[in-house]
Amino acid sequence: MKILCIDSSTKNLSLALADKDGVKYNYNKSFNKGPVSESIIPEIKNILKKVSWCLSEIDVFCVGLGPGSFTGLRVGVATIKGLAFALNKPIIGFSSLDLLAMNVNQDGQVCVIVDAKRDLVFSCVYDKLSDSISRKSEYVLSNIDDVISKLNSDVIFIGDAVPLYKEKITESQINLIFIEDETRYNQNAKYLWYIAQTRLEKKDFDSIEGITPLYLYSEDCQVRRK
Repeated sequence: MKILCIDSSTKNLSLALADKDGVKYNYNKSFNKGPVSESIIPEIKNILKKVSWCLSEIDVFCVGLGPGSFTGLRVGVATIKGLAFALNKPIIGFSSLDLLAMNVNQDGQVCVIVDAKRDLVFSCVYDKLSDSISRKSEYVLSNIDDVISKLNSDVIFIGDAVPLYKEKITESQINLIFIEDETRYNQNAKYLWYIAQTRLEKKDFDSIEGITPLYLYSEDCQVRRK
């Protein structure tokens, strides 16, 4: 089984190719070098060449659904839906916050906080154990005070909102660990392969027509929850 994984929820495009044995190639590129709409298909073709695969050989598409950049998500998800439809191949989607939780390389309770602008954050809480995560909360759009108020034990914080709200978080009574390595602030598509294993085994695929980005800003878009 050959799998193409993609996340375009941040300013970086993240792509990965995997098979049943694991990730074969992982690639990340900043959108600062050009419009996302002009980057995705050429970069997919480039990484396929790296492992001598053809697009027609892809068996499953895995995609990060956000929340995050409106434009990046819209273009990225639409591109993968188009490829899956044209090739008649299945598709699986996960929240991009799940991928950030997988960036943590130690076990424990993880709180992902991503800057959503307007003094808000996209957030979710997980239990991380080895190469797996289990979600303990909904995917939410809220202020940092609401996020902190729901935490009551040791917490590992990760995400690009950490530098913005670190001072306020440290004023709380919870025990904290911050993942401050900025290379870990962007979602990495390679983790789609890890978190998709159970669904791949069960052939639990999303409908191409029904899969949509997870925007969370309800006044702009419809909310999608898994």
